[in-house]
Amino acid sequence: MTIDLGKPRGVLHPRLAHGEFLHARRTPSLALAGVVEHYWHVAWDLRGLPAQQQETLPHPNVHYVIEPALTAIYGVHTGRFVRLLEGKGQVFGIKFKAGGFFPFYDKPVSELRDRSLDPCQIFGDDAGGFEAEVLGATNVDIMVAAAERLLFTHLRNVDSNVARVSELVAGIAADRNLTSVDALAQQAKLTKRALQRLFNQYVGVSPKWVINRYRLHEAVAQMQAGVSVSWMELALTLGYFDQAHFIRDFRKLVGRSPAEYARAEGRLGD
Repeated sequence: MTIDLGKPRGVLHPRLAHGEFLHARRTPSLALAGVVEHYWHVAWDLRGLPAQQQETLPHPNVHYVIEPALTAIYGVHTGRFVRLLEGKGQVFGIKFKAGGFFPFYDKPVSELRDRSLDPCQIFGDDAGGFEAEVLGATNVDIMVAAAERLLFTHLRNVDSNVARVSELVAGIAADRNLTSVDALAQQAKLTKRALQRLFNQYVGVSPKWVINRYRLHEAVAQMQAGVSVSWMELALTLGYFDQAHFIRDFRKLVGRSPAEYARAEGRLGD
């Protein structure tokens, strides 16, 4: 039985100014839980209203996205993802676990970083049938069932590194005190070089990137929740030597400074 997972992290503007916006997530079956993080569905209705821009800070995951004329498998997106929403529409996606796409791809996932792939290259003729089934579905549960059938049919042998790297990434997301590659390598009982090779092969980005991205997710979540954030403390936690460099990188990724973002979302940092 699938379960709705509630509010996602990484969405920079969780409240649209007007119109209707829905975001649902569902868990995979036990048979696919080792490779799929969750299934997601986004729908919006802005008919007769101005278009609105949605922005997210992507996670270290590969996504299989179904949308008319835009269906593709997307590797880890390292920057801010920006999408203009207009009219009425919907998108369905499979979010693979960190490392979870490797059994289907069987090549270094880093080759897909900031790139997309035609699903037919992985799933053959079944990809077209899956897309048609999703686009014709009347509810999310039907979409999820179609995704489960496709993935189960094409799932190859899953080596132990898939579970290992998924657990490491989940640990980074859960432990806000984990802020360095050295600490992660020690925890994994690997050299830094071996850890970097593992992430390159299975995740598609470096362990340092994953650590920094999840700490930024944490900062954004705190601001959205109304928690007062010390930029200096956060900068030091992320391994920056000073607040200025942290603010520069935050602005480059999010598109505005931490204080500007907090004000825009109706919150104030220290």
